[in-house]
Amino acid sequence: MKNINDTYPIGHAGQAWGKAEKTEWLSRQIRHRSYEDDVISAINRLRARFDVSEYGRLDYAQGSFPLFAIRTKDWRDDLPVMLITGGVHGYETSGVHGALRFAEQHAADYAGRANVLIAPCISPWAYERIQRWNPDAIDPNRSFVANSPAGESAALMRLVAPLLGRFIMHIDLHETTDSDESEFRPALAARDGKVYEPDIVPDGFYLVDDSENPQPAFQEAVLTAVEQVTHIALADAKGEIIGSPMVAPGVIEYALKKLGLCASVTGARYTTTTEVYPDSPRATPEQCIQAQVAAARAAVDFALGHI
Repeated sequence: MKNINDTYPIGHAGQAWGKAEKTEWLSRQIRHRSYEDDVISAINRLRARFDVSEYGRLDYAQGSFPLFAIRTKDWRDDLPVMLITGGVHGYETSGVHGALRFAEQHAADYAGRANVLIAPCISPWAYERIQRWNPDAIDPNRSFVANSPAGESAALMRLVAPLLGRFIMHIDLHETTDSDESEFRPALAARDGKVYEPDIVPDGFYLVDDSENPQPAFQEAVLTAVEQVTHIALADAKGEIIGSPMVAPGVIEYALKKLGLCASVTGARYTTTTEVYPDSPRATPEQCIQAQVAAARAAVDFALGHI
């Protein structure tokens, strides 16, 4: 069978990966940055102002990774709960640092009005390797399901389980990058034995709403805040963004729960997934972080105003 080197260097056309291919893929993953230096150190600086807890630990051959949650102090059972998550895909850098920046600069502003829960880096192994998958070649953001095969996803689900029914908002911070088309989508096709179909990476910020629970006013409020920081993505010639119809400016919809996406885990009324484009010539890494912070602030503010 012909090797699919024209699209991805591991695997054979029409054949899903087995253990050998996954082992080869894992051997190619290189540690580029430090979770401890970049993320844990930032979390430690917040300990005096917030309640920080370890909600799980991922033990891989390459190391052991504690998972941390940040909670606003004076947590009250009579207040609504807001969840902010980042780093489900470890390579999507501004999601991690946007969540940390929001915690540092704004989370305390909601004391007495809301309980804010932040899980800033759900996939630390992938953060270090600038990778989408975990070491088992599993995408955590398709794994928020019962008996999840991804430890990253299972840990977050255990964290939120005692609070189900109290969440009113969950914003999950992501990026869409050039590497989606150069690496991650070709790898996905190769892993699953499918044909890779190229797509266009949208230039700008956009949101993913829940097709089973659309909240257009909520999405609009988030985008209105973000466009003060960076530009909003336009639809392509087919009226789509990454293969999905644009239902409103800068908004597409997915069936979040059916697809096992992170934004489905709380059952909150208001949910969204952010997508910012860090490779744009019109945006800097700092703008991307600021866009994530603006989105999170607008999401919490809207939810509080519409309880």
